[in-house]
Amino acid sequence: MFIISFIALIIGGLNWMSIGLLQYDFIAGFFGTQASIFSRLIYIAIGVACIFVIIDMLKNKGKIVLFKRRIKKSISQPQNQDEDDVLSDN
Repeated sequence: MFIISFIALIIGGLNWMSIGLLQYDFIAGFFGTQASIFSRLIYIAIGVACIFVIIDMLKNKGKIVLFKRRIKKSISQPQNQDEDDVLSDN
């Protein structure tokens, strides 16, 4: 879900760049006008994606994590390791 939101933000950012540099709104140009229901739905989806990414970044303390690895702990592993099992930098 995060990757889809991130891609939507990239599309929205490129659209804003084109508005600033070229004075052309690609989303409105593709769907007719800014007032078109399809254009408005795309704008809303990009805004929701932005909120989703902001919330995810707050959860991850400002880091963008595209792929989260899920670590499963095995039941058979002991919880406490002996000093011999721990690798040292010596």
